[in-house]
Order: sequence, then C-alpha cells, then structure tokens
Amino acid sequence: MAGRGSRLRPHSLTTPKPLISIAGAPIVHQLVHEIAKVVEDPITDIGFVIGDHAFFGDEIVTSLRELADDLGATPHIFRQDEPLGTGHAIMCAEPLLKGPVVVAYADTLIRAKLTLDPDADAVIWVKKVNAPEAFGVVALNAENQIIDLVEKPKEFVSDLAVIGIYYFKQIEHLKDALKKVVAKDLQRGEEYQINHGILSLMEQGAVFKPGAVDIWMDCGNPEVTLQTNTEMLEIKQKEGAILQDPSAEISNCTIIPPCFIGEKAIIRNSTIGPGVSIGARTQIHNCQLTNCLIQNDSHLENLNLQKAMIGNQVHYKGNPTFVSLGDYSKLE
Repeated sequence: MAGRGSRLRPHSLTTPKPLISIAGAPIVHQLVHEIAKVVEDPITDIGFVIGDHAFFGDEIVTSLRELADDLGATPHIFRQDEPLGTGHAIMCAEPLLKGPVVVAYADTLIRAKLTLDPDADAVIWVKKVNAPEAFGVVALNAENQIIDLVEKPKEFVSDLAVIGIYYFKQIEHLKDALKKVVAKDLQRGEEYQINHGILSLMEQGAVFKPGAVDIWMDCGNPEVTLQTNTEMLEIKQKEGAILQDPSAEISNCTIIPPCFIGEKAIIRNSTIGPGVSIGARTQIHNCQLTNCLIQNDSHLENLNLQKAMIGNQVHYKGNPTFVSLGDYSKLE
C-alpha cells in the first residue's frame, strides 16, 4: 500500500488511497477483514508495506497496528521508500516470506470465498470482465492451470482479469525468484513486478490455479470510487450491517437507504440518499445528496449534489451539480 494513488487525486494528496473511507470504513481495513473472514486458516501475522514517513506517519502506523491486533495477528510495518514496483514491495516484507501467505493490493474491495486448491502451488484470484484489454489477464490451459500473465492484451487472451490477491503455499519460492529479479539493474522507467517472479515459477513447473471472486470493486479514480461506495453500501445493507451511528444527530430529514452516517454527524433539513456515505463529525445543512462520498469533519450547506466526492475538513456553500474536492478545501 505504498503507492501515491495519483489517479484518485486530489483525495489521495493528503490521505493514502488505502486509508480513504468507503461506505464507512477505510479500504484496507475492509479488505483485510474480508480476507480474514474467508480464509480457513488463522492469520498469525499481517505485514503492511507502506511508503515514506512523510506521507505514512505515526497515526497511520498506529491504525494499521490496531487493525492487525483486532484480528489477533502480529502487525509488521515495512517501508518501501522508492516506488520500484510490486515485486520490490513484496521483498520489503522479506522477514514474513515463509510458509503459506496471502499477498493483496490494498486498493480493492471484494466479496469471495477464497478456496485454496490443495493441488496448486499458488492461486491467483480473477474476475470475469467485459473489457479485458484494459486489465492484466491470465491465460489458461486445458487443465485450468494458469500458464501466462498478459498485461492489457491487444489480442484476446481471456476475459479473466487479475484482481491483485494471491496465495502462495510456500512463498519462499516466490522470494527466491524475486531475489534474482531485483538483483538485475533497472532500465529507465522499469520496475520490479510480482509477475516477473510468478512467470519464473511457472517456467520451473509451479502449478498456478485461478480463484474466482463474487464481487470485485475498484477504487482507482473518483468516478469509480463513487460507484464502489454505492455498491458497497448495498452489499452491507443486505448483510445486515449497522450503517447509522447512534451518536449522529438527524432532524427534519429524509434518509433514503442505503446510506452510511458516521459518529457525531449532524444532518438537518436535508434529503440524503441513496448511496451516500457521511463521515464522522461532518455537518450537513439544507442539502440534497445522492450517490455521494463525504469524509470526516466537513461542513456542507445549501447543496444539491449527485455523484460528489468530498474529502476531510471541507467547507462548501453553493449549488453545483458535480464536485470532487480534496481535504481542507473551502468554497463559499
């Protein structure tokens, strides 16, 4: 989770993308809890690969340690100070690279049963997509084994996109392969990617199988993130999750579910929903909001918004129809 999330700017300028709240909880918290819920073996250790201290400070480290503690796992914090690719990021966590390990990119949300094939050396989870040319996809043989990984294929390979969650029965093998990769000098613009290690293992005869997820939601840019927020609210509502904090103050309002309303939020004289998430301590006055994602400690007044993404500590009065505002913005 060390990347800067440039496609999600301005929201990722001050908050790392995996820590942005979607439907009431940070992306990485939801992903880790979902993996913990569906894997069969107990999780003993969780390693978080984060960026430099300037962007990933002590408050973030504390929240990640608490996340692991909540699951009864030992937290480990690793720093990737240079953006040298996913393979390099994995090697930053080298002390944990032993035995069975799940590797996950912390900018995606899923619902799945992560069944581990006992005949496979590794599992790569995939989701069927309509436009495979926009994704990295897997190529399969007749035995349903993955035999190749192709990034954004110009010609059809398959419609099974790699979602960024992997299982390795013995991750030491991947570590050994990545050691050889990172020992090579990079050309300008190149990075050490996990695929380099995976393809090396395939050449050595390792058996990779595909795993399927029921739901895969991306958080790559503001438009997609808003869609993911709405979808996640619908999922949580069906799962019976509590979406309104009892400390929230709501008066003379119409709330159209599904919506998330955080602790100590204040909403007056407004129509909220569907598909709206409102963060902790945010105040909403005389607004109509539909399919919006609003973070903590913001103040919105006299707004009629659809598909708006608003960061932390934003103050906004006006009447636009679309807006995407980062943290600490002020418009009147």
